[in-house]
Amino acid sequence: MFQGETAITIDEKGRLAIPTAYRDLVARACGNRLVITYNPFESGCLFLYPEKEWERVRDAVNALPGTLSAHRRMQRNLVGSAAPVELDGSSRIGIPASHRSAVGIERRAVLLGMGDKFELWSEQAHHAQIRQTISDEDLSEHMLELRL
Repeated sequence: MFQGETAITIDEKGRLAIPTAYRDLVARACGNRLVITYNPFESGCLFLYPEKEWERVRDAVNALPGTLSAHRRMQRNLVGSAAPVELDGSSRIGIPASHRSAVGIERRAVLLGMGDKFELWSEQAHHAQIRQTISDEDLSEHMLELRL
């Protein structure tokens, strides 16, 4: 559904405009309602889920047994920090200050369409990710089967 990379400017009120190419998709997928939460796997990044996709993820994460500390951390990072947002009349959403601060997003960011969700990266963290290459040790058998 969502794919591509877009440089984004965050305004002085902490809002970003959803790129024109995604506006109709967001309206159809979730009635302009998204959920923002932390990426529990990588720093410098937030996840933005369409509301229905978020509900699926939330329920799956909450179903994890709370007896393991890794499960509780994931539940806190994803569910406990989730913030619902809705596009305003100018197709903007407000990114909570606590979320921006925690991942280092200031004025410049990068929005990545990742299929079922968006990733919102601080510009610096995104550039650092691009500079990292996949080493032989990182390759899984699933990756080796890909035909790129």
